[in-house]
Amino acid sequence: MNINIRTAQEADCGRLLELINELAVYEKAPEEVTVTLEEFADAGFGLKPVWKAYVAEIDHKIIGFALFYTRYSTWKGCRLYLEDFIITEEYRGKGVGKILFEKVVEEAKEGNYNGMVWQVLDWNEPAINFYNKYSADLESGWLNASLSKTQVKAF
Repeated sequence: MNINIRTAQEADCGRLLELINELAVYEKAPEEVTVTLEEFADAGFGLKPVWKAYVAEIDHKIIGFALFYTRYSTWKGCRLYLEDFIITEEYRGKGVGKILFEKVVEEAKEGNYNGMVWQVLDWNEPAINFYNKYSADLESGWLNASLSKTQVKAF
């Protein structure tokens, strides 16, 4: 396989959103994806971009991506936050994820971040096993909290 890793471009947003929906199905929450293609593209390539991504492609077809941004921790400083990391099912277990993940780790290193953080579902054994190969610290005891757009507007 000839795997190409490159920076995502605005024209990739439609395919990235397809993969985001694939990830949501895998994580048993397909109804949670509410972002529109326009919102997604604007957040990455509009006047105030907030995310960056690398894509993995084979024969010019995007088969995975890693989307990240800078997160500021009052305890740790600037850290790279890996928001989404997915390889389409057909290509899992073939080394694509390793190449893509290590590209993001290099981004954190070159950007002189004070670390890299992400979340993984406690039942996602393949992902946990993948991250354990990097000796990642997997924390327990934190609960995710959020307010939806509707809840914020109702405030």
